Amino acid sequence: MESLLAEATAFGNEDANASLEAKAQKALECPCIQNLRSGPCGSQFSAAFLCFLKSTAEEKGSDCVQPFVALQSCIQTNPNAFPKEVLENDEAETQEKPSEDYKIIPPRWAVEPTTSPKTKL
Repeated sequence: MESLLAEATAFGNEDANASLEAKAQKALECPCIQNLRSGPCGSQFSAAFLCFLKSTAEEKGSDCVQPFVALQSCIQTNPNAFPKEVLENDEAETQEKPSEDYKIIPPRWAVEPTTSPKTKL
């Protein structure tokens, strides 16, 4: 999905002199995301994507929580809302790699008993 969104964003940024609103609308017209805009979650996708594109927050998109929550809720309600290939790519990227078990061995000086030096008188 990230590659589709990047392609749509690039499609919208073709005119460097266009306003942020015009660029966002142009990106939404990209043929690469038309199948995401149709179907039961199309309006939620469009709202979240437009919000993200128009976001001027320091952390881009952080001001778009509500549209993304609505999109996520719609996807959970309609698991077949988007083509499986689109969702599978994201799932594969977000799966954590199995952690390897490492044995931590402390240095000898940390586990050897300390002996106090004998003082000579």
